[in-house]
Amino acid sequence: MREVFGMNEFHDRSSAGSLLAERVAQLHVADPVVLALPRGGVPVGFEIAKALKAPLDLLLVRKIGVPSQPELAAAAVVDGERADIVFNDEVMALAGLDRRTIGQLAQRELEEIERRRQTYLSQRSPVSVTGKTAIVVDDGIATGTTAQAALKALARREPKRLVLATPVAPPEKVPMLRALVDDFVCLLTPEGFFGIGQFYLDFHQLSDSEVIGYLEEAARRAEPHG
Repeated sequence: MREVFGMNEFHDRSSAGSLLAERVAQLHVADPVVLALPRGGVPVGFEIAKALKAPLDLLLVRKIGVPSQPELAAAAVVDGERADIVFNDEVMALAGLDRRTIGQLAQRELEEIERRRQTYLSQRSPVSVTGKTAIVVDDGIATGTTAQAALKALARREPKRLVLATPVAPPEKVPMLRALVDDFVCLLTPEGFFGIGQFYLDFHQLSDSEVIGYLEEAARRAEPHG
């Protein structure tokens, strides 16, 4: 089931998240942990965490660009219980970079990751995914580079089950993404994909305060009552 507006558009990230939550719930996963990619993935992940009564955490990923060509990703670093670096060996070879150099370049990105974690989560520690169902959520997938790095890093942390959930993705990226997870849940895989925003009526850039609000509400829901 999906809610479609006009030319296959979602109203906003929250409504897309509610629809996605219905599909994810059908997987009947055990011990779920929802990991949202900020900022856009947070409202989507919030709805899934609410439906599954699961904890909501952030998955912070930073690209490590080639120094002479910063937009070209030689690797990516992923935050969590420990930092994981996912290497792009092909780009590294072309750029003449070794893993030691990438490790040095990663330090700046790790500092930015820590700054963002402090901004969004203050003193809260990352949620462990070991032995649990890790559900990675974003508001859409375009190139798949960030999701690919996140999933490869998470797989090293030994979740019992790995799920990728997103409202929309280009059809040509589906086989690559599906191969990295146990379950891939996607509501729309349309032809003529130019950007994620074209599939939302409201695709405003979320503020830090909006992200913090979702995380605080999710934390309140997770607190034991009575």
